[in-house]
Amino acid sequence: MASSTAAATGWYRGRVKAVPSGDSLVIMALTANKAGPPPERTITLSSLMAPKLARRTTKDEPFAWDSREFLRKLCLGKEVAFRVDYVVQQIGREFGSVFLGDKNVAMLVVAEGWAKVKEVKQNQQKGEASPYIAELLRLQEQANTQGLGLWSKVPGAADTSIRTLPPSAIGDPSNLDAMSLLAANKGRPMEGIVEQVRDGSTVRVYLLPDFQFVQVFVAGTQAPSVGRRPIASEVVAEPETTSDKTNGDVSTEPRAPLTSAQRIVASTTSSVEIAADPFALEAKHFTETRVLHRDVRIVLEGVDKFSNLIGSVYYPDGDSAKDLALELVENGYAKYVEWSANMMEEDAKRRLKAAELEAKKSKLRIWTNYVPPVTNSKAIHDQNFTGKVVEVVSGDCVIVADDSVPFGSPLAERRVNLSSIRCPKMGNPRREEKPAPYAREAKEFLRTRLIGLQVNVQMEYSRKITADGAAVSTGPADSRVMDFGSVFLVKAEGDDAPAPASSAPGSQPAGLNVAELVVARGFGTVIRHRDFEERSNYYDALLSAESRAIAGKKGIHSAKDPPVMHITDLMQASAKKARDFFPFLQKRRKIPAVVEYVFSGHRFKLLIPKETCSIAFAFSGVRCPGRGEPYSDEAIALMRRRIMQRDVEIEVETVDRTGTFLGSLWESKSKTNVAIALVEAGLAKFQNSFGGEIPDGHLLEQAEQSAKRQKLKIWENYVEGEEVSNGSAVDNNKQKEVLKVVVTEVLGSGGKFYVQTAGDQKIASIQQQLASLSIQEAPVIGAFNPKKGDIVLAQFSADNSWNRAMIVNAPRGAVESPKDKFEVFYIDYGNQEVVPYSELRPLDPSVSSAPGLAQLCSLAYVKVPSLEEDFGQEAAEYLSEQTLNSSTEFRAMIEERDLSGGKVKGQGTGPVLVVTLVAVDAEISVNAAMLQEGLARLEKQKKRETKERKTAIENLEKFQEEARADRRGMWRYGDIQSDDEDIAPPLRKAAGKR
Repeated sequence: MASSTAAATGWYRGRVKAVPSGDSLVIMALTANKAGPPPERTITLSSLMAPKLARRTTKDEPFAWDSREFLRKLCLGKEVAFRVDYVVQQIGREFGSVFLGDKNVAMLVVAEGWAKVKEVKQNQQKGEASPYIAELLRLQEQANTQGLGLWSKVPGAADTSIRTLPPSAIGDPSNLDAMSLLAANKGRPMEGIVEQVRDGSTVRVYLLPDFQFVQVFVAGTQAPSVGRRPIASEVVAEPETTSDKTNGDVSTEPRAPLTSAQRIVASTTSSVEIAADPFALEAKHFTETRVLHRDVRIVLEGVDKFSNLIGSVYYPDGDSAKDLALELVENGYAKYVEWSANMMEEDAKRRLKAAELEAKKSKLRIWTNYVPPVTNSKAIHDQNFTGKVVEVVSGDCVIVADDSVPFGSPLAERRVNLSSIRCPKMGNPRREEKPAPYAREAKEFLRTRLIGLQVNVQMEYSRKITADGAAVSTGPADSRVMDFGSVFLVKAEGDDAPAPASSAPGSQPAGLNVAELVVARGFGTVIRHRDFEERSNYYDALLSAESRAIAGKKGIHSAKDPPVMHITDLMQASAKKARDFFPFLQKRRKIPAVVEYVFSGHRFKLLIPKETCSIAFAFSGVRCPGRGEPYSDEAIALMRRRIMQRDVEIEVETVDRTGTFLGSLWESKSKTNVAIALVEAGLAKFQNSFGGEIPDGHLLEQAEQSAKRQKLKIWENYVEGEEVSNGSAVDNNKQKEVLKVVVTEVLGSGGKFYVQTAGDQKIASIQQQLASLSIQEAPVIGAFNPKKGDIVLAQFSADNSWNRAMIVNAPRGAVESPKDKFEVFYIDYGNQEVVPYSELRPLDPSVSSAPGLAQLCSLAYVKVPSLEEDFGQEAAEYLSEQTLNSSTEFRAMIEERDLSGGKVKGQGTGPVLVVTLVAVDAEISVNAAMLQEGLARLEKQKKRETKERKTAIENLEKFQEEARADRRGMWRYGDIQSDDEDIAPPLRKAAGKR
């Protein structure tokens, strides 16, 4: 059998793992042992004696280093065949013949003069000599004659061949001055030969040419410990099945399994024995097979607190050099160690971290039982798309309109957070959070480069976070999911942006990576993800960009103070402050601005950079459907795609009571009036009933006529020549007085509310007078005693503004404390509240004598329940929502003046205007809307009703019938029983005599 033949011949095959000296080799088996590293054995060449290398207390013998170098370069890492010729039991050594190909290694060594042939002594046991002794002696004589190797005839050659070793090289690295060596050579590649491998991540090296003997811990890694005094190990090589070495030929036939008789066991004992960690011996063997006795390059990275050298080790592999640390981590033989990795360059550090992550995912060797931590991120697959950027939310978040989704669809816009980067937060004005340093700059950087441009989006992962931004692994009720991806912009000519990022596996380059641009400019940092946390497919490119930004001290990495920009947000300020700002904007013609937000199709938030302020702005004379109404979302979508975050120009005409500026808006590049596109698309109406001349008014009229002819959107039911009043009865009664008003306060009683006449010069005059007043400190108690009915100056609690107010109720007697309460009515707005004495001031008679500007009104033809009645609360809330929560102007058609309701809770005098109230951008009146929602009901027609009143009530009946049919509001439980007020009084009997 093959195995018996192998045992009979005694020839084995193996690979040279190490060369300890000029006459010995460590040979390992060609196949691995399942239980650990492959078996190995040390073979000393039979009948040879090479010079001995230095040990702890000795020096080199002459030519010792050169002898070892010859054999090392000849055999290391190569496949050989060998046979044990004899064993000297006293020293436990095996002597044998080794063939490299068809060459006898011993003969090659002797022929070059690097070893002597031992003489056969008379008392030497039979067989304790090389079978090739005669030929070896002949070759030695030949080398001696030629003066080769240690037989050199050159005077002094023997002395110069002895290495002059520094103290650290005499087998003890502790003699080394590590700090001095590091200072002189940090970062510089140093040539060396690895003399020992302590464990997988620790090597001992001779640094050439000075032969400094150093111990180097491989930077960024830590292999398992081999323990103290490793347990007994078996050293063995595999036998070859058949061979005949009489002529130097080596057979390559299959080898049979080893038998116990073929194993030679060498044991070592220790007083204290600690077992090796799992995979420790395999890791050590892995390192030995790559660097032991090999030429390497050492790059010193640092020194730890115990003066141990930390460095990178590179070994040759063909024409390239490999990083030992990376190989160890990549193959699961060592773990990544942050503290020593921090001494390395960022690129090398990133490669190690990525290699460990892959090893953990594959559960290689030391990670066999690794359990990944719970992560809150989840990969997103097959969700790539193209589209235009419609909004830049912050430096690391954009909103993209997906080209594949129809315009106007709720899914048309997708929020994309840039993968693996974090930019300074923009803050939240509602929470009074200011933008972090460089937050505005990061957002502006993206806005100027992305807005309105086509991009490619590669979605990568999602994360679940809580409302406060903290990452969570499970799903609490208040958590939400954020989607992350990489956004790519095609590079424009002349752009100085970096080259496209490397593609993800299996994909094509997509253009300029937006996240990389942001990080390279210093406007963001790269997130250090946890193990198994999803990350950008271009993570390495992001880290490289961050390194460049740090080196260039850009943006947030700069030592300079961050730029400061104070923006006055007039939307958050009081309406009075906005009105005070109006003259500065009105005196200028076209003002450059940036659209920050689209509230509706006709109302926006604008940033005016030159004035460092933000304002609310609405088109003058153009109104879109309100929120929740048909086509309102389409109007918003059109404006978002057209002007969101674009550079525009505005012309301010006026400012309303709520602080919204009204005017016209043009695109900066095309100089196109944006309102025309809105009207032309059938998403807005042109209404210039109460204003003066509007810029491009004739073009707006033409655009509306075009939309009507095509019956677009809001005009889909338009019939030319027929205007439907929709319950307003406004257009058919031009003889009635119509006021342009804004609603300032809604009362809880029966659909009553206060209005101001819009554009009234009296309002502006009084506001100007109040603004010019110098508000003094609180008056001394006793010096000012307001009484019921007095007109005073009171501080309104909502915005701390000072306004004219009438005392409705006052404490009895004189004022005793600044905290004494007064009930006041603000005669210019209709508000009523209780304020302390400290917030009251006397008012000059010239200002207080002017009549109040707030006019009390009620809705005509309808009965609205009071707060005490069913659905009274809902009716009041609905009326407030329709009138107060916007900057809408109304047309109030006066149907009658009610002289009996001139005083409500002492609030002013004068008639109550009974009106039909219509918002300038609405198709039906507020009166009709209340009926339609079931929150009011029609007044009963009287027997003798005017034709005009009868027609108005009949026009409104369809809205009440709609609410009744759908069981809305007060009609929820069916028809409402008439109250006493609607029942005709019984006929009185004629008085007669009894």
